[in-house]
Amino acid sequence: MTPRKIELFVPAITPFANDLSVDIPRYVAHAKALIAGGAHGLAPFGTTSEANSLSVTERMAALEALIADGMDPAQLIPGTGCCAAADTIALSAHAMQLGCRGVLMLPPFFYKGVSDEGVFDAYVQVIEAVGPQLRVYLYHIPQMSGVPITLALIERLIARFGDQIAGLKDSSGSWDNTAAVIAAFPQIDTYSASESLIPENVAAGGAGCISASSNVNPRGIRALIDGLNGVDHDALHQQVSAVRKIFEGVPLIPSIKRAIAVQNGDDNYGRVRPPFVTVDEDHADAIAQAVKLAGTQARS
Repeated sequence: MTPRKIELFVPAITPFANDLSVDIPRYVAHAKALIAGGAHGLAPFGTTSEANSLSVTERMAALEALIADGMDPAQLIPGTGCCAAADTIALSAHAMQLGCRGVLMLPPFFYKGVSDEGVFDAYVQVIEAVGPQLRVYLYHIPQMSGVPITLALIERLIARFGDQIAGLKDSSGSWDNTAAVIAAFPQIDTYSASESLIPENVAAGGAGCISASSNVNPRGIRALIDGLNGVDHDALHQQVSAVRKIFEGVPLIPSIKRAIAVQNGDDNYGRVRPPFVTVDEDHADAIAQAVKLAGTQARS
């Protein structure tokens, strides 16, 4: 069996202009900086990207802008999961038409307490509508979505669609769940949502991480991946864990964006769309410490 490639995909933030429209030039610049900083690819339009505050049209336009600027679509796993199946189908078909590696797909998430049968039917509806070219990375974030991706559901989807079920991002915060997914389904790429768990993820047979704080620390996380079990392993792991811990203690998305603004010397990166609000000065010291540990943005 070919060894699994261990990768960092960044759920890239979405910069906004003064009028809160998507700031495409800064969006592309940040994406390029992440790749220059060592990320293997991007997973835009996830939680950290404020995807559920973006329209279908805005997501499509931003994805097209990345590719038009020269980004390899094989480096992109855009988030496409919406409450309405028609929106998920449109976004997923669009991503695959552009040549993306796959899509990161939330289940329909407004209605809570739904059965695995209902969630299975929702995925079937999308996958069959888009067609056999679709590659799905399931997105398990039950504390936000309220709709878990259970082991039984994964098993049914793989039995139905085979290698169209390409992977899973586990943002549950439960290492036991991640380990169970890796053990039960070694054929798919399972990503942790925390870089602190990369050593455990890789040792168990996982594929790496898709982490919010990698927007700020891609170089440190890439160094850890490249240096796993090497002489600098402990120091590299300590660095990424220290940055991660800071962001776990502050409002995550506004603080990530504020840190990127500091890294770039450009306050425009700090804007968020409601219902988020700009991070207040009470967290300035913590954010400054995270930036100090991570360093400035790489430039392409």
